[in-house]
Amino acid sequence: MSESPGTRRTFLKTAALLGGSAAAASQAPGVLARLGTAEADGYLAPHGDYPLAKPENVLYSVCQQCNTQCGIKVKLEDGVIAKIDGNPYSPWNMLPHVPYRTPVTQTATVDGILCPKGHTAVQTTYDPYRLVKVLKRAGKRGDGKWVTIAFDQAVGEIVEGGRLFKDVAGEEAREVEGLRRLWALRDAKVMKALAADAKKVGKKQMTLAEFKTRHRDALGHLIDPDHPDLGPKNNQFVFMWGRLKSGRGELIRRFTEAGLGSTNAHGHTTVCQGSLYFTGKAMSEQFVYDDNDGTMKWTKGAKFYWQADQQSADFILFVGASPLEGNYGPTNRGSRIAQRLADGDLKIAVVDPRASKTAAKAWKWVPIQPGGEGALALAMIRWILDHERYDARYLTNANRGAAKTDGEPTWCNATWLVKLEKGQPGAFLRASDIGLPKDKRVHKDKKTGEETAYEFDPFVVLRDGVPVAFDPYSDKTAVEGDLRVNTTVKGIPVKSAFEILVETAAGKTVAEWAALADVKPADVVELAREFTSHGKRAVADIHRGVSQHTNGFYQVFAWYTLNLLIGNYDWKGGLAKASTYDAAGGKT
Repeated sequence: MSESPGTRRTFLKTAALLGGSAAAASQAPGVLARLGTAEADGYLAPHGDYPLAKPENVLYSVCQQCNTQCGIKVKLEDGVIAKIDGNPYSPWNMLPHVPYRTPVTQTATVDGILCPKGHTAVQTTYDPYRLVKVLKRAGKRGDGKWVTIAFDQAVGEIVEGGRLFKDVAGEEAREVEGLRRLWALRDAKVMKALAADAKKVGKKQMTLAEFKTRHRDALGHLIDPDHPDLGPKNNQFVFMWGRLKSGRGELIRRFTEAGLGSTNAHGHTTVCQGSLYFTGKAMSEQFVYDDNDGTMKWTKGAKFYWQADQQSADFILFVGASPLEGNYGPTNRGSRIAQRLADGDLKIAVVDPRASKTAAKAWKWVPIQPGGEGALALAMIRWILDHERYDARYLTNANRGAAKTDGEPTWCNATWLVKLEKGQPGAFLRASDIGLPKDKRVHKDKKTGEETAYEFDPFVVLRDGVPVAFDPYSDKTAVEGDLRVNTTVKGIPVKSAFEILVETAAGKTVAEWAALADVKPADVVELAREFTSHGKRAVADIHRGVSQHTNGFYQVFAWYTLNLLIGNYDWKGGLAKASTYDAAGGKT
């Protein structure tokens, strides 16, 4: 690039703010003029007195241009944003980041990296169409007529309600309920009792008549006394948002739930990546004693997802993900991946309908039919199973004890026996099904100390053809099972979970699975061979294109199962639970 004064001056003018609110935009020409003069006089040279490098002209904040929410360094000239750079205190924007104890006088000249979207926050801030005051509808819905009202007036009308649209034709007499009226039930104890008994009505443990008699003094606070499961009128207040990070999210939930007593605080839910979260929840469910129900059940699964440990992996297969231009931040992930690619110690492949910037840097790009990602996963699974390129040692571990013996951080249910019902997989085989005893146990409530007796019915595997009952969470006894099981135990037809996977994948040839995904069979073979050539340091990262379909849950499950075949969960270079930081700074 030419370093001529004309080029630099043009760059300064085009890179700085050109739009804005009335007050800020009016100052922008002056800011640009002074920056241009500073450049002409040589003040922008390294030895010069650059005004945007003075600590008093720098504010540290957080970018809201995407969900990564990088730290930003906002540079001001006479109170107007002239430039935005990355915050050097943030690990998202500088590697390694500046220690937090570093004085801002020392970081004024230290800039972190920031993506183009972050830089455009200047434009967002001063966009002439940005709403900076409260607008109230002044015509019929859809007319596009609005009036500006004071913030205090808006708060008053929202809280008190009333005939808020009396000047709109057809709505002169319409009464709008305010938050004060919706805040109908304010006694937390009464609310808790109503909710508990409403559940009993739903479970047929209490009649509706009994409910109404017990809570006759509170029926007026319910949305519909004949349907107590709807809850109090408080639930008619709904707070819906798009995407929030910790901090704002806690504030909103506290206001909605603890403050107004409504259960309806909802984010973007399944319109985003619900399939990804709920696959993680399903796969992390544990069969344990549940305090609420007083029984053993599948519970305590967490809504989360796994991502690649990109710092330690030898090979990453990105499916529906392009971290060099999106995903969770080009500033964070992209720079690290680019460095490892440049150093030659990372190999990546990309599955994406679009030839993305990440695909441009990949060893292999495989275009795919959107929604066919699950078929590609099953094609790879079929090839891996046919060629026995899976981690058999990992898969045979049936419980914690076996995993501990092998030095594995996790274990899975590949060898657990599944009962067949009319030829189809049903529930897991239990010890009592084949005449083996249940375990007598006692649960002690951590809060009250109260003890409750219960029974645990162990799961079953075959070991060298012999049934073995076991506890998945016991580390005292190491239990391994046979992977390929298709037999009858005590008259009950059973298969191992692994056998069910083998038969499912074998339902189509590699070529047939590939056709469903609209990919070449040769590409499937190349991907599968490479994926199984790096031990546990290979990983498929699917955040989050794989989940963005009506069949998203099953697609995500197929890809997580593919990772499971090489046992890379919780290993360096494998899959790691995606985590972040809460409002107090702790890791979640």
